[in-house]
Amino acid sequence: MAFSLASILIFSLLVDWLFRLLDLPGFVGILLVGLFLGPHYFNGISTDLLAISTDLRLIALVVILLRAGFSIHIQSIRHFGWRLLLFSILPSVVEAFTVAVGSHFFLSFSWYSAMTLGFILPAVSPAVIIPFMLRYIDEKRGTAKKIPQFIIAAASLDNIFNILVCNIFISLYGHPEAKLFLQFVKIPVAIINGIFLGLCTGFALCKIFEKFNPRATKRGLVVLALSLLFVQLEKIAVPTLVSPLLATMVMGSLILTHREKMAHEIASKLGKIWIFAEIVLFAIVGAEFNPALAWQSGIAGILIVILGVFARLIGVWFSLIASSFTTGEKGFIMSAWTPKASVQAALGAAPLLAMKAARLDCSPGEMILALSTLSIILTAPLGAIATKKAGDKWLTT
Repeated sequence: MAFSLASILIFSLLVDWLFRLLDLPGFVGILLVGLFLGPHYFNGISTDLLAISTDLRLIALVVILLRAGFSIHIQSIRHFGWRLLLFSILPSVVEAFTVAVGSHFFLSFSWYSAMTLGFILPAVSPAVIIPFMLRYIDEKRGTAKKIPQFIIAAASLDNIFNILVCNIFISLYGHPEAKLFLQFVKIPVAIINGIFLGLCTGFALCKIFEKFNPRATKRGLVVLALSLLFVQLEKIAVPTLVSPLLATMVMGSLILTHREKMAHEIASKLGKIWIFAEIVLFAIVGAEFNPALAWQSGIAGILIVILGVFARLIGVWFSLIASSFTTGEKGFIMSAWTPKASVQAALGAAPLLAMKAARLDCSPGEMILALSTLSIILTAPLGAIATKKAGDKWLTT
């Protein structure tokens, strides 16, 4: 396993550098490294490493949401109000139902599997768009209307919404007797409990860190460890009654709101952890990607991804229709709302694992993983290029 990990790191760092020279997202290159080192080509990745892929995906997902939490100021949510919530939810819902209908009729998915895929594909990728937004904030582009800040906050909420709904459909594989309506009724309870848990933990950490003043690295590790414990608590003690991922984000947001300097130090350390987590996450996704299944989905699979993106853009336009943004600024926001990567990589294999655990037919899960990876390959490079060009053209200083 050590040799496999070393190979992944060396090749991934090299390819990441080459892709960035071409102004393309580096993780697309890492996906290709995983694909060619994986079992479908050169079989250069240890089965022991692939066996712990579930835990590695979970750690990566928690790091993604922690970084999102440490970038969302509660004042920002208050400033943007209902429009932020509408923008975070409407485009994803429109895309999710478009993808679900397409996969049900074109790929013969059950409605549960179709809706699972539907809420995996829409999530926008903070890994792609946040670096652009931070750059535009530094250059004072669009900051008069707080456009980059709006997108950063909305991207984090968009991820939370899609993950929360997707996990409901994934849980139904292990509990087929559960009523879908009752599962959705639990969402408000899970949200309230998640917010409460995150606020209490964040407040306690602020006090503890002030009293004992540990180094920023140790603070970051404590925050990461607690977030992983939240996930375990949800699995063992209170399933579906608390959202550990929302608690993770709220915890980071509270620390940012009340102890901003401390939050930036922790976020910096999490950024360094993400460098390693990103490489392992996308390399494993690439290794597990089955090209034969992607080809099997054929034109239908590609069409479903593309139709989903177009439906998303329509949702974006309607959510901004009464805003003060210019047509060019709306075009920029639409471009920034297309790239997919992090959530699709972290959740793409979750339905397959749930189907295996429930001893169900795993072919829909394998197809969901293939289409999740395909959506990254199709949208991440094009979305990154479109965001850069649109921002440089339409965002004013």
